[in-house]
Amino acid sequence: MRYFHGFGFQKEQRLFAPWLRDNDYTVAGFSYGAQKAFDFLYDTPRRYDTLQLFSPAFFQNESNAFVRTQLHFFKRQNTVYMQQFYKNVASPSSLDLRSFYAEGSEAELSSLLHYRWEREKLQALLKRGIHIEVYLGEYDKIIDIEATRSFFEPYAEIYLIKGVGHLLHGA
Repeated sequence: MRYFHGFGFQKEQRLFAPWLRDNDYTVAGFSYGAQKAFDFLYDTPRRYDTLQLFSPAFFQNESNAFVRTQLHFFKRQNTVYMQQFYKNVASPSSLDLRSFYAEGSEAELSSLLHYRWEREKLQALLKRGIHIEVYLGEYDKIIDIEATRSFFEPYAEIYLIKGVGHLLHGA
């Protein structure tokens, strides 16, 4: 399996072990990593059969002001921004995420906030026979799950997990 990490994370794939398809024909990613997994799979000629998107970073429904504000606060107070980010990512759980921390850059944050999921590319993956799965947490504080679900529903099997947030873990 090829796995792509979320913004500010490393080695977090073990958090998704209950759902990960650990084989040579699956590509998976969490949040920002879901964007990277999608781009990788779209661009590679290699045969894969499953794309797993865990809480895919989806901000194309957000205003330019929202994006500018996020980038401004990250640039101005990186440490405070990341502390709040990790708290929101973990919610509603009380998981200690420190062992998964990785330094996230302003360029990565900008990339994930400006990213546009393209329907044509999703359709192209489906035509290649790739099964797309999207996992969403009911209480996600990072992304708008209704906007995300609505966008991906025509292309993917959606799993809405009750009582959990962005990391798909509950209290």
